[in-house]
Amino acid sequence: MGVRAQVVLPCGDLEETLGFFTDRLGFRVDAIYPADAPSIAEISGYGLRVELRRGGEGAPGVLRLLVSDPAAFGATLLTAPNGTRIEIVDADPPLVVPPVVPSFVLSENGDRAEWGTGRAGMRYRDLVPDRQGGTFIASHIQIPGGGPVPDYVHFHKVRFQMIYCYKGWVRVVYEDQGPPFVMQAGDCVLQPPRIRHRVLESSAGLEVIEIGCPANHETFADHDLALPTSTLRPERDFSGQMFVRHVAARATWEPFRLEDFECRDTGIAAATGGIATVRIARPRGTLSRKRYRHDADFLFTFVLSGSLSLDVDGRGAHAVTAGTSFVLPPGNPYAFNDCSSDLELLEAALPAAFETISR
Repeated sequence: MGVRAQVVLPCGDLEETLGFFTDRLGFRVDAIYPADAPSIAEISGYGLRVELRRGGEGAPGVLRLLVSDPAAFGATLLTAPNGTRIEIVDADPPLVVPPVVPSFVLSENGDRAEWGTGRAGMRYRDLVPDRQGGTFIASHIQIPGGGPVPDYVHFHKVRFQMIYCYKGWVRVVYEDQGPPFVMQAGDCVLQPPRIRHRVLESSAGLEVIEIGCPANHETFADHDLALPTSTLRPERDFSGQMFVRHVAARATWEPFRLEDFECRDTGIAAATGGIATVRIARPRGTLSRKRYRHDADFLFTFVLSGSLSLDVDGRGAHAVTAGTSFVLPPGNPYAFNDCSSDLELLEAALPAAFETISR
């Protein structure tokens, strides 16, 4: 195995090109030779090693420099004397959340459900194909075979992300949250922005529901951090949010926002400062046939068990069974009718504070 790698860039005038890279861009000289008539200069900067070779062959190439202050360079695109294009890019640009485009979405889990292979060999089903304009993503994720998961320490650049264990179990570990633990069916975690974590192993047939904002967010590997960390900081602030581990077996039930339903609250509303709320709801007693409206930006529901008849905007009923999910747009009246006694719903809403109006 080699100990280092270099990008080789040809140049005509070595002195002029070297001066541009050192004086203009801030690279440092590591080696230059021969001393009496230099033809090769080895330089480094920005985690990159470059060899400038006078009279060398090949294209001058493109270098993208990730910097903390792009404005300090005076331009976002520079050209070195040897013709190499230098792209100046913000190393950590602000997260952009597109404006939400509400729509009604019904995603059924049956023979026609489309599954694809995602990160670490996991199977993904897209529950919100239109992404509500790019604002939200919801995925039904499976790991058919049990055992170790070929995952690595990583983090996500997100505004919001949660994981609900739907079926089976999964062993995970999170930065500053203690030793690895097992999520059982019914458990839920809030993954605050940039928290390092890793999926270690799972049962055969594991299924989880993942909801995130924005839809197109970045996942970064962290090759330097080992998990679990030696520190235990359950109250640590991650970009204004705290980690949440909701354990179903220890949860209590309380009134839900809809009459004749009760819920267990995951605590995500408090941990996110009101960005989102996640609750598991079930009917209690005889249900009244009421219609409701809401004003949330995003109201997502996944049917965990049982069945119901979903009437949206008075346009007819949809028979909804376990594994089906739906997004209810704001302002449109809807009703949950003919709910089975074993009905259980996973509901996620952004923001956490929104109004439900019955009529």
